[in-house]
Amino acid sequence: MAGSFKIMDLPENERPRERLFRYGAEVLSNSELLAIILRSGTAKENILSLSNKLLKLNGGLNGLLNLNVEQLLQIDGIGMAKAVQLVALGELTKRFGTYKSGDTYSISKPKDAAVLVMQEMKSLNKEVLKVILLNTKNVVIRIIDVSVGSLNSSIVHPREVFHSAILSHSASIIICHNHPSGDPTPSTEDINITHRLKECGKIIGIDLLDHIIIGDEIYVSLKEKGIL
Repeated sequence: MAGSFKIMDLPENERPRERLFRYGAEVLSNSELLAIILRSGTAKENILSLSNKLLKLNGGLNGLLNLNVEQLLQIDGIGMAKAVQLVALGELTKRFGTYKSGDTYSISKPKDAAVLVMQEMKSLNKEVLKVILLNTKNVVIRIIDVSVGSLNSSIVHPREVFHSAILSHSASIIICHNHPSGDPTPSTEDINITHRLKECGKIIGIDLLDHIIIGDEIYVSLKEKGIL
């Protein structure tokens, strides 16, 4: 039975850890790298087989690393320890190269904002609205989630968008949301919400600098489009 096959049954130079040591991480497949992190399989399934299954069931690394603990626990072969490992790995990949890595992150152009949230938002299956809070030098203070679900004026209320900005003494904000379809073309509702928040920002004294819409590895800046 395939499930009874163990990694230790492989020749030493074919085991993922030994291959990484000998040849470097870049030659390993996603499933081999995942196997090294998760370390052990189950009584019925070796870790390489389990890693392959995880990637196939969830649409690859992006899908797998966007699952939460509860979703991961629904997968056969995943217990609490592995679920926590995968969530931690997912969070590290989101933080890599962003201000969360420990460095300050300054935004000087729309692409800077898009890059900051792209990795996390491009593969979400629901619309999520995030607000990037900035200080007077356009350095990111923090990023907050405001709403989940299709954006419309009834759920995107200015008080929720600006609440944390006021508490954090932000000088300005950038709002970002994703289109699960992968097409970042702004809708009429996207544009209306942007204008509404822009006017509220003027009254409050916190500028709305841009509205970034995230698609599949592409984005639209309403500022660049001349809409904002």
